[in-house]
Order: sequence, then structure tokens, then C-alpha cells
Amino acid sequence: MQDYYIKAPEAAAILRLSEGKTYEIFRDLNKELKSQGFVTVAGRVPRAYFNKKFFGGLEEVS
Repeated sequence: MQDYYIKAPEAAAILRLSEGKTYEIFRDLNKELKSQGFVTVAGRVPRAYFNKKFFGGLEEVS
């Protein structure tokens, strides 16, 4: 079972970016979520939201 949240190190590997750049992207994604009224967790983004923003909503990314 996958975690509800994706963490920056895992996302960095998927996107082939540095962890620093991934944390910067996560801050922006969390700002978007917060402006929509969601509670956010620093350094983590809901996996479904990550997939929607980067891959058009695919369930799983290899």
C-alpha cells in the first residue's frame, strides 16, 4: 500500500530533480492547496495532487 503523501526525496527521484528544487516545488503546491482551504504538511504533498499536477492524474507513476 502506498502512502497518502509523497515525500520530496521520492518525488525528486521520479522527476529527476534535486531534493532542494523538489522542496521548492512542494512549497508552491502546498501554497495552492492552502489557498483552496486544505491543511498542508511541510515537505509532503498528497500523492493524488502530485500526480494530477505532473502527470495529468495518473494513479501510479513508475
